[in-house]
Amino acid sequence: MTILGIPLAWLQLTREKMRLLIALAGIGFAVILMFMQLGFRDALFISAVRLHEQLQGDIFFISPQSTALIAMRSFPQRRLYQALGFAGVQSVSPVYLDFGIWRNPENRRPRQLLVIGIDPDDRVFDLPGVQAHLDQIKLSDVVLFDAASRAEFGPIPDLLQRRGSVVTEVSGRRVTVGGTFTLGASFGADGNLITSDLNFLRIFDRRRKGLIDVGLVRLQPGADVTQVLSRLRSSLPQDVRILSRQEFINFERSYWETSTAIGFIFSLGTAMGFIVGTVIVYQILYTDVSDHLPEYATLKAMGYTSFYLLSVVFQEALILSILGYIPGFALCLGLYDLTRNATSLPVSMTVYRSITVMCLTVLMCLISGAIAVRKVQAADPADIF
Repeated sequence: MTILGIPLAWLQLTREKMRLLIALAGIGFAVILMFMQLGFRDALFISAVRLHEQLQGDIFFISPQSTALIAMRSFPQRRLYQALGFAGVQSVSPVYLDFGIWRNPENRRPRQLLVIGIDPDDRVFDLPGVQAHLDQIKLSDVVLFDAASRAEFGPIPDLLQRRGSVVTEVSGRRVTVGGTFTLGASFGADGNLITSDLNFLRIFDRRRKGLIDVGLVRLQPGADVTQVLSRLRSSLPQDVRILSRQEFINFERSYWETSTAIGFIFSLGTAMGFIVGTVIVYQILYTDVSDHLPEYATLKAMGYTSFYLLSVVFQEALILSILGYIPGFALCLGLYDLTRNATSLPVSMTVYRSITVMCLTVLMCLISGAIAVRKVQAADPADIF
């Protein structure tokens, strides 16, 4: 016998190879389930705030009635321009947001996407594709298409390369795609368009000019964001909500995390994967302990302590967790690529998530071992006579 009896634990597991394979398959399934649920959950939060992170502003104005990017309410543009009168404010930019119906230029099928209207003379987005085509959207009815949108919108980048231009409709208005940029789909919007504020109002002709959805405030170099925020909040009316950059990002993330069922569902799916794995490992360990109960009793009669016998069971659980994690991790790498290509969502493996699932897997198996180990404690040397 070696220290802590690792060979004994290994030999017991490998004695019934089919049982071991079934156990590893069950643990691998639980690992995949946890990885996928956590991957979807992170993709939800990452995609939800990508637009917010690309907006070039230090302070943001929104309507108090707005709840998320998919449910924005308009507020008077004059509130944004009032900010120019405060010390430390360098410039402001209005942003229009609304959902329009895009027609695939190849099959004419309609699909909803997010349309963003900006002033082409302002640096609103830190996206190379947008900056390179700002002169294009100054032209009447010219838009920029998000090349990372879902495939259902059509192969717009390929069509642009072949034809030089793409003409289609957005909410019944004829538009020309003047270029592409890369932002990416989210759970709220499958695709995105950027155009000028004037073109935006042409597409959504029922929108009143002067009512905007987001206001960007850029501060002068060296200005204190906290002080400017405090002055704006105390001076401007309550018909506008004023947020710092991080508060604006948290505003969107909080909606998806607490105000919708999606975040809860993914968290629940992770918990279910953990529970399923715990039950599977428990069944395997309990069966193994039951089959070898006379041997455990014999070892007790030979003088081995209960601690040693318990350590054997926990070592089996630890070995199962490691062996089950490896194939689950490998399969999830392929599933992440498949999901990313099919949905255009930012689903990818991260070091933090891989460590988190590894710890959950070990904990899952150790809990199963702790439950199954009670059978070893009941092993009585008298049972062998």
